[in-house]
Amino acid sequence: MRLGVISALAEEQHGLIEDMRASQRHLHGMREYTAGKLWEIDSVCVLSRIGKVAAAMTATTLVEKFGVTHIIFTGVAGSADSGVHVGDIVIAESLVQHDMDARPLFPQFEVPLTGLSRLPSDRQMSQKLAAAARRFLENEEKGKLHRGLIGSGDQFMSDPARLRALKASLPDLLAVEMEGAAVAQVCFELGVPFGVIRTISDNANEDAAVDFMHFVKHVASRYAFNVIKNYCQA
Repeated sequence: MRLGVISALAEEQHGLIEDMRASQRHLHGMREYTAGKLWEIDSVCVLSRIGKVAAAMTATTLVEKFGVTHIIFTGVAGSADSGVHVGDIVIAESLVQHDMDARPLFPQFEVPLTGLSRLPSDRQMSQKLAAAARRFLENEEKGKLHRGLIGSGDQFMSDPARLRALKASLPDLLAVEMEGAAVAQVCFELGVPFGVIRTISDNANEDAAVDFMHFVKHVASRYAFNVIKNYCQA
């Protein structure tokens, strides 16, 4: 196995690269890929930047150029459910591109020519990520683990009305972000197992931008580092 670890922002991956043994850095496509060992697992870490196209390009490069066999996307997300709170962790069981709408040619949310609107994550990887997250949360004062649907779109969700409309269309939606479903499509088409783990940073409302930046700077890296460590050491 060669594990690819993707995050959108540097703060979401801080500490992982520093702890990587025998690391080598490679520049490609305006991104820096760092290859080495994460707790004895052959790994490549990279920052995708923000958005679906950026994430899709990064995931494809990991597989095609760096020979990655499994991918984890780790980062933060906004809550899309009243039961999901800041500091909680959501493991994707499936992902949807919530801004995909090719009607009337295809149903809303369906990725054209795939027959799928919800792209399932790898069951084994998701179970292992869930176990790693539980072990981390056992030592936290707050934070719960959720598993279910994550939505991705090229929009930073800060409009409660927009979120309510999306929730009406996707009642089981737990979290919203900007990359995961694009990685899911790449992995689906290339036959690569993947998992997506998101820490809730905000409530996807008018305060989202302020809450998001504070959480990313002060909390996100600790969550990602410890969950990935637990995952690799399992």
